[in-house]
Order: sequence, then C-alpha cells, then structure tokens
Amino acid sequence: MIIGNREFKDRTYVMGILNVTPDSFSDGGTHNTLDTALKHTEKMINEGADIIDVGGESTRLGYTLISDDEEISRVVPVIEKIKDNFDIPISVDTYKSAVAEAAAKAGADLINDIWGFKYDEKVAEITAKYNLACCLMHNRKEAVYNNFIEDVLSDLQESISIAEKHGVNKDKIVLDPGVGFAKTYEQNLEIINKLEELHKLNCPLLLGTSRKSVIALTLNLPVNERVEGTIATTVIGVIKNSLFVRVHDVKENKRAILMTEKILGRW
Repeated sequence: MIIGNREFKDRTYVMGILNVTPDSFSDGGTHNTLDTALKHTEKMINEGADIIDVGGESTRLGYTLISDDEEISRVVPVIEKIKDNFDIPISVDTYKSAVAEAAAKAGADLINDIWGFKYDEKVAEITAKYNLACCLMHNRKEAVYNNFIEDVLSDLQESISIAEKHGVNKDKIVLDPGVGFAKTYEQNLEIINKLEELHKLNCPLLLGTSRKSVIALTLNLPVNERVEGTIATTVIGVIKNSLFVRVHDVKENKRAILMTEKILGRW
C-alpha cells in the first residue's frame, strides 16, 4: 500500500510512537514540546522507523477527554515541523474529525483511529477527502463477546464498511486488532496468537502491543521494563505477516524484525 510518498509491501515496518501528551501511560510529558518532539522523531528515524505516529490525546485506561482545539494545538505544529525537516510518512492518532482534518491540512498521511470510524464517522469522510490511508482499530465499549474471534472480525468488517461507504478505497485501509482495548488479558493473548485470522478481511495489519498491560500482566514488570516482552510480540507479528508494528522502542524492535525476516527468507 501507499502511505505518503512510500510504498509498503512484503515486509514488516516500524511505526514509531510520538506522544505529544502530558499524560500518556508510558511516556507522557517526555516529548510534548516542539523541540523534544523533533529530537525524538530524528532519533526514531535514525533507529529505523518507517512512519511516525503523532498522538495528542492519551488513550490509556481512564484517560481524560480533551477538546478538539487542544488536541489540534498539540499535533499540528509537530506534524508541520516533521514535514519541514524529515522525509517520512506521518500518521495522526485521533478519532475526531476536526483533528483529522487539521492534521491532514498540516501534512498527515494516515489517520490512526482507535474507534475504527465508529466514534465519529466524519473521520472517514476526511480520510477520503484528502485521499489518506487509515488504520482502523478494533474497539467496543465493553469486552462482551459471543464468539471472540468471529466478533472481532465482524466489528472490523463494520469499520471497513463505514470507510467504503464514505469513499475510502480498501487499498488505503490497515487493520489493528486493538490489543489492550475492550479485551480481557486472555483475549489479548488470543488475538495476538490468532492474528492471522484477520487476514480473512483482506487488509494489511498493524500490531500495537508496545509496553501494554498484556506484557505487564504476563511478566509482572513496570512500564519501563517491557521492551523484551514487546519484542516477543513483534516477532509473532512478523511471523504472522503484519505489515506494521507500532512501538516505542524502535531500535530494539527493528533489529528483531530484521533477524526474524532473515530467518524466514524475506530478504
């Protein structure tokens, strides 16, 4: 698929996380000035990031909803500066149409929507209007399922249908299984283990597990000691043909990807 001026195919690529927030669960307050955001972007690019995901509102458990204007004021200057200084596709992590449009005007190439266009369907309109790519994550209000994997597939198909209804071409859609969102610990493990089931929907996949609670609960580790656990999930993502992994620790995960791909004969 094409995102910005780059084609992504046949490998697993790294989406580097840039949280320009004061309260994200892992790195809140670390990169929320323009200077620190740019320095961290440069670091991630040097370590092998293929796309930068800019987030202006924390979506950790119990997060505080902020206004559109505040979110825009956080992400737009960063997107503009990254575009001015680096040649790399930019994703914006938002589920709000006003933020999505402001980010698109600033130069974002992909809309990363944790609600899969179900919170604000106008985000799909914005995606189509600016001919952007999108990542549609699985999410729901409660972790109540009849058949977990089948329900996840059905929910994601609904997101794809919303996208197509508003004019988004299917070749612009990436799917995210939503690890850590509306799922129990056991369900998070299951969706990672059965990631290949999502290929039935005929869209490339993004796996986002970096430093999340599924790793904390498995290894009983604080947020700053979850690199190895994240790498293990990244390797699973490569084996199961995920096009992207979304991570905080770019260097370590990039090296794990390259090693796994070499073993699998992908380069």
